[in-house]
Amino acid sequence: MLMLRGKSRPVLVSALLVSLIGSSLVFLLALNSAGEAGASSAGSWTVYHGDVGGTGVSTGLKSVDTSKRAWTSPSLNGQIFGEPLVYSGRVYVATQNDMVYALSSTNGRIVWSRHVGSAVPSSKLPCGNISPSVGITGTPVIDPSRNEIFVVADVLVNGRPEHELLGLNTTSGALELKQRVDPRGADPAALLQRTGLTLDAGHVVFAYGGNYGDCGSYRGRVVSLKETGSTPTFFTVDANGSNAGGAVWMGGAAPVVDAQGNIWVSVGNGSVQSSGQAYDDSDSVLELSATLRLKQYFAPATWAQDNASDYDMSTAPALLSNGQVVVAGKSPTVYLLNGAHLDGIGNEEASLSSVCGNDTDGGSAVVGTTVYLPCLTGPVALRVTTSPPALKVLWQSSVGGGPVVVAAGLIWTIGQNGVLYGLDASTGHARQLASIGVPANHFPTPSVGDGLVLAASATRVVAFHASVAP
Repeated sequence: MLMLRGKSRPVLVSALLVSLIGSSLVFLLALNSAGEAGASSAGSWTVYHGDVGGTGVSTGLKSVDTSKRAWTSPSLNGQIFGEPLVYSGRVYVATQNDMVYALSSTNGRIVWSRHVGSAVPSSKLPCGNISPSVGITGTPVIDPSRNEIFVVADVLVNGRPEHELLGLNTTSGALELKQRVDPRGADPAALLQRTGLTLDAGHVVFAYGGNYGDCGSYRGRVVSLKETGSTPTFFTVDANGSNAGGAVWMGGAAPVVDAQGNIWVSVGNGSVQSSGQAYDDSDSVLELSATLRLKQYFAPATWAQDNASDYDMSTAPALLSNGQVVVAGKSPTVYLLNGAHLDGIGNEEASLSSVCGNDTDGGSAVVGTTVYLPCLTGPVALRVTTSPPALKVLWQSSVGGGPVVVAAGLIWTIGQNGVLYGLDASTGHARQLASIGVPANHFPTPSVGDGLVLAASATRVVAFHASVAP
């Protein structure tokens, strides 16, 4: 199971501006009628992809100007792997040196910073490709009702790695919660907390996978505990006997919470590689209750072969308002599911092969019945139908490749060449682009808030002005 990849070599990109053209009327009508209850406004962006449903849609912007930067933050202490968050006039970001920062959304200056622990030197881990240290990898989450930001930090305690959930006051950075969250009996050095964090009924929810290279013995887990602190609850993948693996990592996306408070995740490859053996919850989409009880699951009929080929499910499940679900990963196949009846192994509504020329990892964006998938070779737009259930490729872009968000009628994605692209929603052609600096990982995710579009390079946050829709 491939967790993280190394940095791409820098590519020099001239600071070009492609003038913004209005997106198609069809797209605007779809966005206005999508009915996404959690779609973000132009103000706050407090969780991965803007809302707990993971839609990745901002409805509050009219246009974005990438011809010049609104601001660039100072170089921060440690690499940025998570998505910038926005709340109450500040931009929040965490780094691999276990640093949490609050930046002014007006000028990008540091308002406060806090070092929450000693990051784990890469040499202390059995494998992996995050270097020189592993600290905070997953995107934090903010609870506005508590003015609190939550992060999971990999910390070195008495010479050994541990994972801690920390809650910080968003105004001052003061520490309000500190709790170890390693599963009992697990080897913390073999676990990587890669997903974003989310909130569900007063609980913080996140997940674990393994380090790049699948070394050591680990099991994928989904974790939930009260925002005030409590004994964590775990759902464990590959839980039987000597089974192992089954990372829940989703290219950095957060677990998806539906309107009923149920939690949706996708799972990578497990250790079972023969269909003659008992199914182990790997290579799957899982729907869990808020208490992490398994409600239903889907896995392809080829799950055992997928495990043998390292074919993770590695996108967050994309939940459509009509009840359908789209999921993809490192295999060349995208699956369309009936969210009310996942029906176990091999019962997809439809599937589509050869959609992406590379892995599809991270969070998608959903507008009506169109799903924008984060293919590493360039985002893919899929149309979903119900009668009959089917998937159709509308376009595939040749630029970008990181997880996608929607704002001001464009599809925003960051390429490994260090360029932020705004793609035409109807064609996938680049309508805007701006050099931001090479990111630290393959899954950098733009965000939107306080009238800004934000993107992170390896150690800086870059902001661009946007006009707010009336």
